[in-house]
Amino acid sequence: MGIFGRKNTTETTATTADAVNPDLAALTGDYTIDPAHSTIGFVARHAMVTNVKGHFNDFTGSLHLDGADPARSTATIDVTMDSIDTGSADRDGHLKGSDFFKTEEFPAMTFRSTAAQALGGDDYRITGDLSILGVTKPLTIDLEFNGAATDPFGNERVGFEGKAEILRSEWGLTWNAALETGGVLVSDKIKLNFDISAIKNA
Repeated sequence: MGIFGRKNTTETTATTADAVNPDLAALTGDYTIDPAHSTIGFVARHAMVTNVKGHFNDFTGSLHLDGADPARSTATIDVTMDSIDTGSADRDGHLKGSDFFKTEEFPAMTFRSTAAQALGGDDYRITGDLSILGVTKPLTIDLEFNGAATDPFGNERVGFEGKAEILRSEWGLTWNAALETGGVLVSDKIKLNFDISAIKNA
């Protein structure tokens, strides 16, 4: 069953996160993304032979889930671009500079949803406006609902995994270098990954 049709089948305990499946009334509401337990990541093809993975360490976001009408659900995310982390200080510095994200001029990447759709089961799709380098274009994210739980501190949580693909050139990220063997150093296609835990607002 989908996110808006689950029933509570497990009793809450004080010592472990309780994998409750809340009913409609319990689930509907406003949530704040918990960055300590969430990941916004990406994957780029490097030199045509391997993948470079990275993520952002600093971001905020919110969700509104509408159980009566899932299409009215919304999401917002704000990412601090200076927090990019690929595990290499030199590479991160290059990404922050004028060849890529120009973080001094454009410190944030933002997403604002414009539509949501229930696809059946635990699958959902959210579409919105992604802004990078002052360029705003539509982005569609496919989501899977991972469940809901009350954690040991009494926080009501929901979890989602999401994925999307973009062509970075559409946002003005066009820097590249040709390889002697053919092809380019950095792929135009970028895979985006989202692992979101959000806490229901009091």
